[in-house]
Amino acid sequence: MTWTDRLAELGVELPEVAAPVAAYVPAVRTGSLVFTSGQLPFVDGALAATGKVGAEVSPEEAKAHARTCALNALAAVHALVGIDSVARVVKVVGFVASADGFTGQPAVVNGASEFLGEVFGDAGAHARSAVGVAELPLGAPVEVELVVEIRE
Repeated sequence: MTWTDRLAELGVELPEVAAPVAAYVPAVRTGSLVFTSGQLPFVDGALAATGKVGAEVSPEEAKAHARTCALNALAAVHALVGIDSVARVVKVVGFVASADGFTGQPAVVNGASEFLGEVFGDAGAHARSAVGVAELPLGAPVEVELVVEIRE
């Protein structure tokens, strides 16, 4: 089964790559690795939510937005090298715009990690950082970037 088949089995369609909001490209390949830029929870070209997690955005909502960020990152990978060339997910970095005192960043970023596990199975197991930040671009509640290894 290909990763494309797995996405279809899950009922997931890769969206169009989100347009960069500044001077960068969505993804870059070097050797057998693809690094994505940080992806926001854009849905159909619009930011799905704004605000800080633990205040305007609930942790459960933020977890769903982290999943959307991971899906957008996969779209960037697909546009560059094709999703079926992914050998494994190497690293996930999640940034959570956090209200004062909010410490649930790992649970929020699980939205991305669990989604990648659903898609890639054992090849989706990855190293990860979940970081609380004061602000994210455009007021987004969460941002996710990926590093994936590509089959040669």
